[in-house]
This record gives sequence, structure tokens and C-alpha cells, in this order.
Amino acid sequence: MSTTTITLPQETVWALTNSVVAGRAIQVVAELGVADHVGDTPVSPADLAGRCDLDPAALDRVLRLLAAHGVFALEPTGYVHTDASLVLRSDHPQSMRAFARMMGLPAFWGMFGALGHSLRTGAPGIESIDPAGLWSYLQSHPDEARIFDEAMRAKSRADVAAVVDAYDFRPFATVADIGGGQGHLLDAVLGQASATRGVLFELPGVIESLAPPPDRMTYTAGDFFVDHLPVADAYILMEVIHDWPDDEALAILRAVRAAAAPGAVVLIVEGIVPDGEPDARVQTLDVIMLAVTGGRERTAAGLGALLAAAGFRKTAVLPTHGPMQIIEAVAV
Repeated sequence: MSTTTITLPQETVWALTNSVVAGRAIQVVAELGVADHVGDTPVSPADLAGRCDLDPAALDRVLRLLAAHGVFALEPTGYVHTDASLVLRSDHPQSMRAFARMMGLPAFWGMFGALGHSLRTGAPGIESIDPAGLWSYLQSHPDEARIFDEAMRAKSRADVAAVVDAYDFRPFATVADIGGGQGHLLDAVLGQASATRGVLFELPGVIESLAPPPDRMTYTAGDFFVDHLPVADAYILMEVIHDWPDDEALAILRAVRAAAAPGAVVLIVEGIVPDGEPDARVQTLDVIMLAVTGGRERTAAGLGALLAAAGFRKTAVLPTHGPMQIIEAVAV
């Protein structure tokens, strides 16, 4: 005889309300580096706590919660890694430890604690911490800025392969990555397109921190709200536009258009809000943008309208095998 499990509406609300507990648990475990002390064989809670200088009973309770979500697994003799807990290791090539640490920073908790302010005013929660915004806050808190930068690098590593697999960059003689961070995406692009040259455009402080550029890549330091952008055949803006409200997003696209010749291509790489059923991942990121930067995730039509206002014609919306999509447009 089959049975049907019915989730009560009260349980749905209970689970969602308390999802913050598992989120906080993974943030703290990442901050304390617990995953680095789990190896190839099971480790008991007592041994693991000794390695991390933590309370054994408390650690066991937190790891049991995470194991219930597939992060670590409990065997008869102790805890072992799952695929999800492996990426909490500092030495994993796709490590997400820094991202979990970033989301656990006091400033980020403060931003989400101020979500009511965002709902009342439409302004980002960061204003309750630093009225000048996130970038100003990070400039004055270098330790937190370092974790933020590591988190952004970790997140981009997870998305770069999907973007390069989804788009052919070989037709372009020059590709400019605008606000491209450490240049990981541009480096992968140049790896795919062996005859293409790349220009990484970033803030002076970022450029100054970088090692010398690899072959066929050059650096240009500047502020896209103030300085001229480099001339290129294609421009990439990966998770740049979503950081900003519409007026600033349009200003960035107009700066790209001012540098681009007719026929040049711009590629916006972001999560796209679907027209139909809400997507929990995209909508979560949208609320993060509301609280943290004042930006937003947009529909393909919304991005198309911004592109048109800046002098571009949207030509394609391309999926990737990751969470990002690529909006392609041509300068007219």
C-alpha cells in the first residue's frame, strides 16, 4: 500500500524560517576551517574537535545538521567528506570556503538584518552600516575585503568553464573584460581563442595587486563611471550589471558603447529572472543584491531595454551548463 506524504503549510514556513540555522552553521564551519581537518578516512567528533580546538559535543551537533543537508556524512566511526563538504576545503580547486566565510561576515548579517529598511525604502541594507555603500565599506575594512575578493574569485571559478563552453570567442581579435576582477574569465577565454588578445579593465587598486599579465593579455586601470574604456571587438560584463540600479547600469553600458565601434559585441553574463515560474536561486540572488549593493537581477527583456537605451541591439540569450546565462548584443 502506497502512502502520500503531505507537507503541512506550517512545516513549509517552519523550514524556511529556520533555514538560517543551517546557513549559519556552514558559515561558521567554513570560518573555522573544519573541512580542512577531514581527510580520506572517517574522523570521530572528538578527534576532529581536537584538531580544530573546538568543543566535541557542539561540533558533533552542528555537523549532524550539515550532514542532514548532504554536507559531510556520518559513518559509524566518524565523519567523512561528501562532494559538498569537499568544496569547503581551502585546497580544493573549486573551493567555496571563502564564499561561505563572506556570507558569515558581521557586515553581511547586518545588511540582511536591515532588510526591513530595504523593503520600506528600496535602498540597500548596507546603508545602515556604511551610507556610502559596499565598496566604500570594503575599502575601509581590508580584512573583510580580502575575504570578499577570495569569495568572488571562488564563485567565478565555478562559472568560468560554463561560460567559455557556451560561447565561441575565436572570431574576435580583441576581447575586453570590464570589471573582470583577477582576470580568470579572460584567461580562460584566451585559452579557448588562441589568436585573440585580451584587455582586463579594473580599478587601479585591483590592477596593482595582480601578477604580471599572461601572454596576449594587457591590463588597463580605471573606473568605468569616469574613465574611457578600451577599444575591443567584444566586451564581457560578468556579474557587473546586476551590482547596480538601473541608472548606474545604463551608465556602464553607455561607457561600453562609447568605446565600441558599430558591430562590436557586448556579452552580459548573469543570472536571468525567468518570465514564468520563479527560480529560487535567481530570486535569492536578487534579494542579496537588494540588501548588499542596491542592484538587482533582471529579466532578459529588462536587460534588453537597458542595452537598447545604451545603443545596443540584443541578438541572443544563451544558456550555459551553470546558473549563468549570456545576453549577447551588438553595437548599432
